[in-house]
Amino acid sequence: MQYRRFGSTELRLSVFSLGTMRCLSSEEMAIATIRKALEMGINHLETARGYGNSEQYLGRALQGGVGCPREQMHITSKLPPTADGRQMRRWIDESLARLGLEYLDTLAIHGINTPEQLAGIQEENGGLEAAQQAQKLGKIRHLGFSTHGSLELILEAMQTGAFEFVNLHYYLFFQRHQRAIALAKTLDMGVFIISPADKGGQLHQPPERLRRLCEPLSPLGLNYRFLLSDPRVSTLSVGAANPGELEAIGPWGDRLDPLTPQEHDCLARLDQEWTEQLGPDACHQCYDCLPCPENIQIPEVLRLRNLAIAYEMESFGQYRYRMFENAGHWFPGRRGNRCTDCGDCLPRCPKQLDIPRLLRDTHGRLRPREGRRLWQED
Repeated sequence: MQYRRFGSTELRLSVFSLGTMRCLSSEEMAIATIRKALEMGINHLETARGYGNSEQYLGRALQGGVGCPREQMHITSKLPPTADGRQMRRWIDESLARLGLEYLDTLAIHGINTPEQLAGIQEENGGLEAAQQAQKLGKIRHLGFSTHGSLELILEAMQTGAFEFVNLHYYLFFQRHQRAIALAKTLDMGVFIISPADKGGQLHQPPERLRRLCEPLSPLGLNYRFLLSDPRVSTLSVGAANPGELEAIGPWGDRLDPLTPQEHDCLARLDQEWTEQLGPDACHQCYDCLPCPENIQIPEVLRLRNLAIAYEMESFGQYRYRMFENAGHWFPGRRGNRCTDCGDCLPRCPKQLDIPRLLRDTHGRLRPREGRRLWQED
C-alpha cells in the first residue's frame, strides 16, 4: 500500500481509504473488516453521523484494539451542513463520544449539495464557525467537505478558503469535475474520491462488452489506474461490506506510476467503441443545455444513455436513473419523460442533438420497471 500527502493537512493517507457505510450487518463484521483493512496497510477510516451504527461500530473496534496504534490511524467523520452552530457543536461531541476519541483527524461537512447549504453554514454562528472553533479546541484537526453538487458549487465552496480537502465524484466514466481536481492542486487541497467502484459504474460486476474492452485489465482496475496515476488524487474510498471485498484493491495499492502504453490502448478502445456505438447521438457532456424548464438533469440522463449503449452498462444506468426524483439534493433533477418538447435546450446544444427524442429514448431504456403482480398474466 502506498501513501500520499493529503493536501495542506500534511497527513500521509493510504491511497485506499475504508469507507464504513456498508459494513453494518453486525458489529463483528464491521470489526473484522476494519482489522483486515489495517492489515492491508489502509490507515484512513471514514464514517459519518448518517451511516447508521457506523460510528458506534468503529468506536468499539478502536476501543477493543485493532493491532494498530491510534496515532498511526487517521479517522474521518462527516456531519451534515447546518446554519445552527450549537447543533454542529453538539454533533461533533456526539460523534467523538460514539467513536471514543478525543479528536478527529479530519471532519467533513457532509453533503454541501446546494447553494443554500453552502450559504447556511457560512452564516454568523453557523456550522462552519462552530467547526472552526472545534479545531481551535483540538477536537478536530482538519476540516473539509463532501459534495454531490454541481461543478460550479464545488468550485465556489473550494474557493471560500475554509476547507483543506474535498470528497467528490470523479471517475473514468465521469470526468465532469476535472476543473475541481485542477483547482484542488492549485489550492493545495486533498482530494478524496467517493465510491469509485460503485458510483463509478458498478465496476465489481461489469457487463461483458466493457470487460472485453478493458482486457487485460478489469474495468475496475482500469478505473483505479486512471485515478491513481494522477498525482492530484490523494485517496479512493473502498466501501467494503466484509473483509473479502477488500481483496479487489490488492493489486492496485502499489500502482501509482503513469499509465502504461497498454493502459492507454485500453482507453483508446473505449473511446473508439463510444464513437462507433453512439454515432451522431453522442452527448459530449458540455452542460450547455441547462437549465431545463422542467428541471430535467439532461447531461446526466444522457450520460447514462451513453454508457448503456456504448458499453452495455444498462444495469448501472437503471440503478442511477431510478434515483432521479427519489434522492433529493443528493441526486437532483427529473427523469427524461418529463420533457414537454418546449425546445428550450435545442439551440444551445453545440452538437445539434435532438434532445427531446434522446430523453424519451433514455427513459424507455432505463425507466424503473414495476414488478409483475401474482395475478397478472404474462
